This record gives sequence, structure tokens and C-alpha cells, in this order.
Amino acid sequence: MAVDGRKKGILERLDAGEVVIGDGGYVMALERRGYVTAGHWTPEAAVEHPEAVRQLHREFLRAGANVLETFTFYCNDDKLKICGKVLNITGQQINEAACDLAREVANEGDALVAGAVSQTPCYFDATSESKVKAIFKKQLDVFIEKKVDFLIAEFFEHVEEAEWAVQVLLTSGKPVGATLCISPEGDKHRVSPGDCAVRLVKAGANIVGVNCHLDPMCGVKTVKLMKEGLEAANLKAHLMLQPLGFHTPECNHGGYITLPEFPFALEARAITRWDMQKYAREAYNVGIRYIGGCCGFEPYHIRALAEELAPERGLLPPASEKHGLWGSTLAEHYKPWIRARGNRDYWENLLPASGRPKCPSMATPHEILLKD
Repeated sequence: MAVDGRKKGILERLDAGEVVIGDGGYVMALERRGYVTAGHWTPEAAVEHPEAVRQLHREFLRAGANVLETFTFYCNDDKLKICGKVLNITGQQINEAACDLAREVANEGDALVAGAVSQTPCYFDATSESKVKAIFKKQLDVFIEKKVDFLIAEFFEHVEEAEWAVQVLLTSGKPVGATLCISPEGDKHRVSPGDCAVRLVKAGANIVGVNCHLDPMCGVKTVKLMKEGLEAANLKAHLMLQPLGFHTPECNHGGYITLPEFPFALEARAITRWDMQKYAREAYNVGIRYIGGCCGFEPYHIRALAEELAPERGLLPPASEKHGLWGSTLAEHYKPWIRARGNRDYWENLLPASGRPKCPSMATPHEILLKD
């Protein structure tokens, strides 16, 4: 991956047809580990508990990630102020610490650092474009100072706000990716996925796609619609997908936050590593080359993506040293019924049970949230 002693940039990799494996979810993983408060999901742990953030970065890298995003989700003073949980730490301090942690770990392997911005609370209050852009610019100043490799505008429910973010990030001169948390029905104003993609590319995004809110197969469907919209408009961009690590078939337009299980009882919806391999293959087959995950994606899920796409990438991740492909290590087990599970056919065709008594097949999303 090195060129003249340096790492290849994100566009160099994608332009060459390489598969880029993204990292997974941070806020939810760190909440479960006791470092993030649920609800506001702000990333002060980068300052308060850097060892926890560093370790999660390291596990994603070992699992095969080519990109480590800065742990800067919701890291703007607008969000931190209404959160009320961050009193003695500034947004700039968190952004700086997050960049340093991501760079430290990325330098341990062939990974790039992506500085990430996300939606702002003030956008929902009909605040002016200039105020929203000023928030993004404040984060961008830190990213430029810390020399991140590229930038991502992620987790936007309205394409308009994502356009504003892209326009600000583009002033850095660095490559820009933009991902929306939308369904096949489009953004919150019902702008279709195809039209969203067109608007993002016209705003200057080099990479477009979807992240969070819905499960992998829904994400593949949505990005496919984005691809079709770009083709119809004779526009080109690389495609990116970082979906949820949970099954959400009944969420439709509202996303997983409408589920009664959100956020503390989602474990029963967790996607298996075998589901992840199917997702990786589906994403690759529709032309997506930047493939990763968001909330619910643990390091072993990223390893599954890297293992599925190992033939295309030409390598397995370090974490695969402790994991036989498709359960092959079980073939050496002394118990015959366990030994019989050491093959791809068993795991690929398994239909996992939830194991929960009186488990409903699907939940009823909270309708009030669907009206937002």
C-alpha cells in the first residue's frame, strides 16, 4: 500500500479499484464498556479515557480496517452545550485528542485517518446556514492542524445540512466523503437517495453513501439507488456504506431509534459474523468499494468483512490468525457434533434462533418519532 515510502491516499486506493475496509461503531461500543453516556452520545472519552478509545481503534485496525475515523461524533460546542455532561472540556480539546489517538494507532498499520463531522442540533432549530457552517469550520480547523488524511461528513438526516458540511470540508483541499443516515425512501424531507447523491457530488463530495440508522442489506439497497441516480445524471463518485450492526427490518424510514429496544436492549438484534460476510459480498457486487460499519459493529464484524473480501484484497487481517475461515478450526474439536460445524455450509445456511422466550418476530416502531 505504500508509495515512495508513504501511504496511498483514500482516492488513490479507490481509483485503483482497491477495497477499503472502514472501522466500526464507537459511541455504542464505548457506552457498553462504560465510557460514553447514552442519549447524547458525545465523545469526551477521547480526553477522559483515551486508553479505551485507543484500544478500540487498535482492535479495528487488527481486524482489517484501512481507515480509522476520529472519535469526534457530535463533537461540536453546539451539541456539547445542550448535553450538559461536558463542563470542563472544550470541543477543541476533544477533537485534538481524538485526532492524536487515531493517528497514533493508524501509524501502527496501513490505515488512514478520517476526520469526521456530523449533524448539528442547531440545524433542527432552523438556524442559519452560516451558523451551521461555522460549527463545521471550527472542527475542520483542528483536522487541518492535525493533518488528517481525508474528511467525512456522516450521520446526516437532511441532505441540505450534509451539503453545507461538504462545502465547508472541501475548503481544506482534502478528499471528502459524505454519508447520510437515510432509507430507500430518502432523507427526512423525502429527497430520494438518487437525488441526495447527485446533490452531494455537485457540492463536491468524492465519496458518497449511507451510514447508521438501518441494517446492512437496507443500506446496500439505498446505496444502489444512489448509484442509479448518479448514473442517470452522468456523475461519478466512489460509493461507501457503513450501516448498523443490527437487524432492523421493520424500521422503514424512521431508523433504529424508533425501535422500543433502542438503545439498551438491541443485543437480541445483533448481526452475526456470517451475516456480515453476506453483507460484504452484496456490497461489493453492487460496486461499493468503501465498506465498513457503524453502531453495533464490533471488531469481529470488521474482521468478517475483511475475510470475505480477502480474495479481492489479497490479504487477511492479523486478527484472522486466531480465527479459522468459516469455522474451520472446529474441525479439530474432540466432540463430533462440534467437529461437524467446522465448515462453510453449516454456518452459511444456519438460521439463528433468538433464544428469547415469547420473542416477537418484529417490533412496532414508535410512530411519534416517524413524524420528525
